[in-house]
Formats: sequence, structure tokens, C-alpha cells
Amino acid sequence: MATPETPYDAVLHAARDVTKLESALDAEMLGSALLGSVYAIAETDRDTAVREFVTGFLAATARRRVAAATTIRQVFAALVPDAGGADRVRPGSQAPPWSGQLGRVHLTGTWAYGDVYGDQTSYLATFAYDDASGGTEHALVALVDHNIGITKDIFVGGPAERILDQVRQMCADDELTWFRTENPARLRGEVARHLAVTDDLSELPGEGSLATDRALVGARLALLPTAAEPTGPAAVEPLSAAERTDLVRQFLAAPEAARFGLDAVDGAELASLHFCLSLVLDHSASFPDGDPMRWSPAVSGLFLLDWVHRRAVLDMDDAAMLPRVLRAWARYASRQRGLPEAAATRTDEAIEEMVPEFARLYSTGERRSPATAAVAQLMADGVDPDDPAALDAWIEANRHRLADDGA
Repeated sequence: MATPETPYDAVLHAARDVTKLESALDAEMLGSALLGSVYAIAETDRDTAVREFVTGFLAATARRRVAAATTIRQVFAALVPDAGGADRVRPGSQAPPWSGQLGRVHLTGTWAYGDVYGDQTSYLATFAYDDASGGTEHALVALVDHNIGITKDIFVGGPAERILDQVRQMCADDELTWFRTENPARLRGEVARHLAVTDDLSELPGEGSLATDRALVGARLALLPTAAEPTGPAAVEPLSAAERTDLVRQFLAAPEAARFGLDAVDGAELASLHFCLSLVLDHSASFPDGDPMRWSPAVSGLFLLDWVHRRAVLDMDDAAMLPRVLRAWARYASRQRGLPEAAATRTDEAIEEMVPEFARLYSTGERRSPATAAVAQLMADGVDPDDPAALDAWIEANRHRLADDGA
């Protein structure tokens, strides 16, 4: 067998049995998987890369008359209708009986479900072909991760009723999850908005069916209504200094602060307490929603085992104080949001389990950014950051080392 000369030839070879498939759904899933390889290797703007590939493919194969070629052209045109030349694609003379149903589906329902913490929301939409010959009713599931602000995974499969029943049962059995009927326009807006961020990632999340199902998900989302107004949360203004002070004051008067002995902190420890609280608020502000009350085992891990080491220089008093402050704040936040006691307990237990690793990372400094490491060294050398002359002298003395470290 000759080696395909171009990527287009490789696709034609991979699609050589497309006419033997049993339904339009099978063909669309095959076509989406083939385009998934283009999506996966693109370094940026992956959605555009797929559209440009389909445009090139349709132009390069315009004179191909074998049934497999004309059929996969139809499939790609249905999946990426805004590609150049897609509107001029016509069925071949040997088109399979299901070819007329490619892309001809209608929405049968939309739902959403997720965890009570607000870490992730999954959106589920079901579709049926206008004619049963197109294939079975199927479901689109998209997982939006609010901690990193992307659509983390997508999946298309069936039968739709089985998938929906499994999701309903899963949520019914777990008090830390919720399930609801969703507005179709909101579903489209939320998934598409976060998927646009995913499309621009230099590296895709591992595993899952994100690449293979991306083209088919895009085609299905395009069938849903669009909202008259943006569906996402409004831009969050950072808390003002006065708002932060008021929030800290309310927290320190709360029973959760007393439970961890924070209401009685004074003397030298008081500065560490307020510094740690400022870190908690700064970390919350780094998320798209900026919600200081959204804490979970996952968010706590991001904070305690990564963010704080990259962004802050802690002394020993701060390091001793921080886990205690976080446990109290997370419990306070859970009560403010009305979460089940089981949710608050799970977060508290997770934080407690993280403390040894937090202490190790603090000790080794292995996750410090170059800038944070430089500030830590400056403080260890006894240099006052507020003394310009001493600071300039220290920088000059350490210039070569700082350059090597990338600070």
C-alpha cells in the first residue's frame, strides 16, 4: 500500500469505509474523530485550524468521485458548515441512504449538573435526527471547570435516555451534587464561551474525548438558540479595601474564627493572621468569578499546595498560621453559601490532610517562582525591602545569580 502523499490523502484513506457505516451519527462521529487529529496538533486557535483544514480538504478533493470521498466531503461539510466551499458540497451518485440526514437533528432536552462547591458544571443536551434513519437519539455532555475557566472535556454518545438516566441517578445518590433542567441558550453560551478558551490552549487537558468530539460538539451547539444577552457572569469588580476590611471583620466575629482560636490572636501573631487572610482573599480574586466564599477541597489544594508558594513569601509564623486560617475561612464560607455540613467537613478534612505537604513545600521552596525566591533570599539576608540603598546594593551583589534564576 502506498504511503499517503498529503494529509488530505491520509484522511481519505482513513475514511475509506465510511459508506459501510450504518447511520449518519456513525459517520459524523468518524468525521469528528478524523478532524480531532487536526485539532489536537494545532498550537493555538484550534477551531480555526480545523475550519481551514476542511476548507483545504474540500478544495483538494473536489474532483474525487469515489463514494468514500464524496461521502466524507458531505460529513465534513455538515460538521464544519462555515468552512470555505461547504455550501457547495453535494451528495455523490453512490451516497449511502443515511447521507441526507447528516447534521439534520433537533434538540430534545437540556440539563445541567455539578458539585455544590461550584468547582465544575456539566451540561447535557440530547438530540434526535429528523428521520430515524439518521441514527439513535444521542447526548452531548460538556464539563466546564470553573477553577481553570475552560471546557475541560466533551463527549457525544448514546443512547441519550441511558446517559440521562445515569446522570440523574448519580446526582440523586450524592448529596454534594445537584441536577436541573437548563435553558438551551445558557447551555450554548456557557459551553461555547469556555470552549473558546480551550481552543486557544497550547496544551489540551489529558485523556477524555475533547479532541475527537470537538467538531461534532461545535456542530450541535450551533443548532441551539443564542441568548439575547451574554449568559456568563458579569465582570467581577475586585473588592475594595473597605469591603475587604469589612469582610475580615465579619469573619473574625464569626463562630468559625472562634473555633480555631483566631478571635483571640494578638501580639506578634496578629500581623501573620491578617497577612494570611489577605492571601485567602487574593487567591479568590484570581478566579474568574472572584468569589471569596467559593472554597472546596480542589480550591484549597490549588491555594495551599501551589498558588501561595508561587505568589507569597511566608515566614515561619505565617506558615504556621495559614492552614488554621484556611480551615476557619473555608468553614465560614461553606456556612455563608448554605452548603451541607458534609461539604464543609470534606473540605476541612482535605485541608488537614494537605498540611504535611504544605509544610514540605514551604521548607524546600521548590514551587517558588524566581521572583518569590529572590524576595525570600533578600529577607533571609536581612535586607530591608523598604531601604532603597540596601536593596540596590543587594541586587548589585546578586545580579549574576538573579539572572541565572530568571528573576
